[in-house]
Amino acid sequence: MNKIYKAFPGGKHKVLTLSYDDGKVQDRRLVKIFNKYGIKATFNLNSGLTDMKNRIPKEEWTSLYAGHEVAVHTVTHPTIARCPSPEIFHEIYDDKMEIEKVFGYPVRGIAYPNGSCDDRCVDIARNAGIVYGRIAADKYSTVCSAETNAKFAEAPILLGDENGFGMPDDYMRWLPTCHHNHHLKEFGKKFMSLKKKQYLYMMYVWGHSFEFDRNDNWNIIEEFCEMISGQDDIWYATNIEIVDYNDVFNRLQFAADNSFVYNPSAASAWLMKNDEECIEVKGGTLVKL
Repeated sequence: MNKIYKAFPGGKHKVLTLSYDDGKVQDRRLVKIFNKYGIKATFNLNSGLTDMKNRIPKEEWTSLYAGHEVAVHTVTHPTIARCPSPEIFHEIYDDKMEIEKVFGYPVRGIAYPNGSCDDRCVDIARNAGIVYGRIAADKYSTVCSAETNAKFAEAPILLGDENGFGMPDDYMRWLPTCHHNHHLKEFGKKFMSLKKKQYLYMMYVWGHSFEFDRNDNWNIIEEFCEMISGQDDIWYATNIEIVDYNDVFNRLQFAADNSFVYNPSAASAWLMKNDEECIEVKGGTLVKL
């Protein structure tokens, strides 16, 4: 029987994605950096706060964020786990609706404001048409602990979430790899060095563009993007592209003996056959393996 592994588009085994909150004016500089190096990101917007001087006006949204994803960050940025359920619904649903009016496509992601998220928030978001939610936290402390413990191990190897590069178990509680202030370049170098194709790796960076002004460290993101751009084994994707691709792959219909596969989706899926052959399964096709 063939051994089949899931792969990212183009047969790649690594994906890089970034997520930035609040839609503040510093996004202009950040988007320029991302576009310069071919990096894709998701920008999480508050539709009810655009009249503030430090926010990007709605009239500029479509031109600025072209080529990237926009997602919900609620209308007014409350700590939603403390709010009544009807208020949570309107904060999410109304923000989604307003953003969709501007961009003209379904908005299906959320970054929970202030990192506020509980089971009730997740259920309400899902019922409002949201398919993933990013938490305002990351795996930094877990990775630091794992690296410390690995120093005393007989054969120290960090896999999956131990190195911060594992795929999420729950996309509605999506935990990033690191904030850009958490040794970003060091994480990037480790990510680039990963070669074992038995695993799928994801590096997920989050933050707020205004923090670069506040901390006077724009060089961090510029140097990171320059370093990690143009890598043949990395897929550069928005948050929703990762979620959608995962759905496409999960819908593949395999023969019991892995001798053929049918793709009922419109988009392509990629897989590795016997660790050596990369196969694209185009939408609506039956492929012999």
